[in-house]
Amino acid sequence: MDRLSNTVRPYAWGSTTAIPALLGTAPTGEPQAEMWMGAHPGAPSRITRPTEGTTPTTGTAPTELPLTEVIAADPEGELGAATVARYGPRLPFLLKLLAAGAPLSLQVHPDLDQARKGYADEEARGVPVDAPHRTYKDANHKPELICALTPFDGLCGFRRPTEAADAMEALGVDSLKPYVDLLRAHPEEAALREVLTAILGADPAEMADTVAEAAAAAERLGGAHAPYARIAHHYPGDPGVLAAMLLNYVQLQPGEALFLGAGVPHAYLDGLGVEIMANSDNVLRCGLTPKHIDVPELLRIVRFEATDPGVLRPEASPSGEERYETPADEFALSRYTLAPGAAPAELTVPTPQILLCTAGTVQVGALDLTPGQSVYVPAAEAVEATGSGTLFRATVAA
Repeated sequence: MDRLSNTVRPYAWGSTTAIPALLGTAPTGEPQAEMWMGAHPGAPSRITRPTEGTTPTTGTAPTELPLTEVIAADPEGELGAATVARYGPRLPFLLKLLAAGAPLSLQVHPDLDQARKGYADEEARGVPVDAPHRTYKDANHKPELICALTPFDGLCGFRRPTEAADAMEALGVDSLKPYVDLLRAHPEEAALREVLTAILGADPAEMADTVAEAAAAAERLGGAHAPYARIAHHYPGDPGVLAAMLLNYVQLQPGEALFLGAGVPHAYLDGLGVEIMANSDNVLRCGLTPKHIDVPELLRIVRFEATDPGVLRPEASPSGEERYETPADEFALSRYTLAPGAAPAELTVPTPQILLCTAGTVQVGALDLTPGQSVYVPAAEAVEATGSGTLFRATVAA
């Protein structure tokens, strides 16, 4: 078991205070958007393990190593034979603290077959993997789960077209009337597809004027329209403001979660949460971003169906584990609420784990964890937790 040293990513949408408040550190003044825990090559966690010393008296000397290198040196020892057989010699999930101070891009993820085909196609066409117009960065899908640590706002999945039509019509903006008519005149899938296609394909100057009028009206109306005024404040003139009105607005309370499967459009707006995902960078954006939007591929990937966002609450077990049930294979997320004097939580499993403290003080083996601190546990290593606080466990789904 190894304490993790993790990288915080300063994306522009990040909160300047949420992660420092959890860690008990002073804000730096710059956004602190995500703290990554895992073995993603872009920012792998680091651990300290002994390496061979240079003299008989020194024996072994502790050295800080990227978790990617530790796993590469002994994949089966670190991940377990079953994980390596299924996913190869890599940790198949990435755990994060995510702190949104402004809306993230409106986005969607491909399924595994779409990712493999899209990646192979761009590789065959020689599109550089770091090109700004590259769509598929790898051949993997990216199911993900966000669990709220504070009240957390987001958008998830399409709402009923008639509800979106009502919201747009209430703004009283003449240039929105064609979208309102489309949403009411077609079957559900066709209505959503035609309106999103029209929004993303509109003349940029005309769209900027429409968004400005819609934002001003949303601010006047307030109430259910307030989130769209807030989004427009951060992304003035962006067509994603109107695309956001097609989606379900969700407010999570601490402990509640959302699962984002393939083809489901979504965006996080505000709040602090624990996020876990399959280890992939495949994102197709559909607004609220200056980055490239691959409209034809996006329209092929999006699932145009109205859905309930499906707020998840953890399912308790006699062992004290509260698990967030999802269809994902690459990861499983659960939570333990530990109390003084209670029996230790037995955490030993045949898969690799990352354990993250989010409240109180938790003892994991010989290590004390305070909020924001985490450890990596190799597959099948015996481990138990005690203390007074909250501990999240990320591992590979059984």
